[in-house]
Amino acid sequence: MLLLGLTGGIGSGKSTVSAEFARRGAIVIDADLVVRELQSPGGAVLAAMVEHFGDGILAEDGTLNRQAVADIVFNDPEQLKALNAIVHPKVGEEIDGRIEAQRETDNVVILDVPLLVESKAYETEGIIVVDTDPEIAVQRLVEFRGFNADDARARMKLQATREERRAVAAFIVPNDGTQEDLMAHIEECWTWIQSKRNAD
Repeated sequence: MLLLGLTGGIGSGKSTVSAEFARRGAIVIDADLVVRELQSPGGAVLAAMVEHFGDGILAEDGTLNRQAVADIVFNDPEQLKALNAIVHPKVGEEIDGRIEAQRETDNVVILDVPLLVESKAYETEGIIVVDTDPEIAVQRLVEFRGFNADDARARMKLQATREERRAVAAFIVPNDGTQEDLMAHIEECWTWIQSKRNAD
């Protein structure tokens, strides 16, 4: 297995890059999807969250009301710490299991983890950074995901800076231009990945 990290700030276009790698045959372990699975009804993480934050974080159908959680944690560092203490260990265990299942294969495994740079939790053979001007990212979040600009900037402050990400990058995928530009950069990165795999 060739294990590579993929990271980029909120609004960077990381999901598009991740999907393109999967389309080319990579095994993508997406931390956000793992979190959603573990936070679904019946999941251990959801039960622990309700125990800590109360029933107010549930929607009428028993699923997690993500906005209710965001309203609690993003303006309260202690509550954010509590949320992370509930979620991160379980997510870590699940991701470790998925990596282990690929260990003896010759697959390209892409670890798509939002706080990859900040956590330093995984030993990868290189980190791919999707790099975007922060103001372009804010515009995308407002335009395509319905954020208000202040919320978008507040979330960015909780993540590694652009400079910190670039400093650890083995390969940078720029995403300040058009969709066509991005696809060309993804193809360049995939060529780099194949050369890395063939070198091992």
